[in-house]
Amino acid sequence: MMLSLLVLSLPCMPAAAAQDGAPLISGKPPITMLYDARFEAHDPGPEHPEQAGRVRAIVERLQQSAAWQPLLRWPAFSAATRADLLRVHSAAYLDLLDTEQAGVHAGEHNLLSTGDTVISPHSLAVATLASGAGMAGVDAVMSQPSATAFALVRPPGHHATRDRGMGFCLTNHIAVAARYAQQRYAIQRILIIDIDVHHGNGTQAIFEADNSVFYFSAHQHPLYPGSGRPAERGVGAGLGYTMNIDVPPGSNEQVLLHALDQQLAPAMQQFRPELILVSAGLDAHAGDRLGALQYSDAGYGNIATRIKQLADAYAQGRMLWMLEGGYVPVQNANAVEAILAALLR
Repeated sequence: MMLSLLVLSLPCMPAAAAQDGAPLISGKPPITMLYDARFEAHDPGPEHPEQAGRVRAIVERLQQSAAWQPLLRWPAFSAATRADLLRVHSAAYLDLLDTEQAGVHAGEHNLLSTGDTVISPHSLAVATLASGAGMAGVDAVMSQPSATAFALVRPPGHHATRDRGMGFCLTNHIAVAARYAQQRYAIQRILIIDIDVHHGNGTQAIFEADNSVFYFSAHQHPLYPGSGRPAERGVGAGLGYTMNIDVPPGSNEQVLLHALDQQLAPAMQQFRPELILVSAGLDAHAGDRLGALQYSDAGYGNIATRIKQLADAYAQGRMLWMLEGGYVPVQNANAVEAILAALLR
């Protein structure tokens, strides 16, 4: 398949500098951060909101801070393979991605046959590397060099369904990570928490009939893609394992915090997740380009605290956070710092 060849064909760019094994002052292990400079090779065009700078700003903030350096480790990782992606996506869709990617020689174009996603010459290779970052994050939290991992990836993934790319997304990184955790580590119950301003329709669709994965999303309504109504609770064996929360435009993080406390936490007393994955969209931040919510930096820290409490109660503290949206670079850096500070407490 062309996926591995595409990754190998990217220009060699160094991953972020590593501080593997650096001790945390509190005695806790460092958080594993997953980032690779090759993520910048995905180029949807100069006017597109999903620019490399939105992730680069986070990485530069963390790596240029002497205070953060001993608290984080930055290991290298590999791209997901076709077999890894087939746990989530159909063979026909992966073949289609190969075919369309092969036709992009310069510039960019829309993935017209599957949705509204823009691709450029290296986009598929970058997306596959981002899915691999999620798998590496699972390895980190399961093998315990870290209790927590944060994958600073692009493009986002949570809109990608089994057989369609949409909403800037080509492969569904969080879904790939979940299926990998189940296959590699025999994890029986996984909670996915989606805090992006947009509903993760792809993630919901992939797991809606599965009672081994509980999907929770609190998102602005109305807003793209229009799915994620509270009445959508899963189907078949998965009925009751999907929970959607409408957040009205103009709301701050209190709606989400209330839902975490009053709806998700009680449900987890029965589900008891062994691993928590977070679709960490930052586009609910006040002033973001693509949303109309008003989450604050402190609010993201409070959200992280609530999720950490669930992880400590049920999952031995094991969490993987994966970047989704967030389109104002400095705000992304502020929010991630607030999240990491909360996770390290």
